[in-house]
Amino acid sequence: SGILAPDARVELIEGEIVDMPPIGAPHASAVNRLHQQLLDAVHGQVIVRGQSPVRLDSRNEPEPDIALVRNRSGHYRDCHPGPADVLLLVEVADSSLRYDRDVKMALYARFGIPETWLVNLADATLTAFRAPGPQGYAMAERLRMDSPIPVPGLDGLSVDLADLF
Repeated sequence: SGILAPDARVELIEGEIVDMPPIGAPHASAVNRLHQQLLDAVHGQVIVRGQSPVRLDSRNEPEPDIALVRNRSGHYRDCHPGPADVLLLVEVADSSLRYDRDVKMALYARFGIPETWLVNLADATLTAFRAPGPQGYAMAERLRMDSPIPVPGLDGLSVDLADLF
C-alpha cells in the first residue's frame, strides 16, 4: 500500500508533494470548454492534454489544466512531456489563483515554457505570460476575450474564448 490514496489530487513541485484543491463545477466547465476550443483549433497538429503531468525535472512534475505539446509517436505513452515538448500550458484558477500565479508561473518560466495562460475565473480574465527566464516571465499580457487569441507555436491558428466565462 502506498503513502497516497489512489484518488489523491497531488503534484510534485520543488521536490514536495503538494495537495491540489478539489475541482469545482466552474473550474471543470472552463477547463473542458477551453480544451474543446483548443482541440477544434489545432486540427491534430499538436497534442492537447488535460490535467496530465508535465515532467520538468526529477523534482517538478506539475499537472497543468491543459498542455499543448508537440506530436510524438505513441502520444507520450512511455514518458511524460518535458519542457522542450511544451508549446503552451494553461492553468485555470479560482481558489488556486495566488498559488498558480506566484509559484507555478515562476516554475514554468524557469524551465523555459514559452507561453502560459492563467485563466482567472473570479474576474473572467486570461493573462498570457511570455518570454520566460530564470526570474520569471518578462511579459504578462491580459488578453481581450472579445477577439480571437492566437495559439502559440501554430501560425495562423486562434481560439475564440468569448463564451468561456
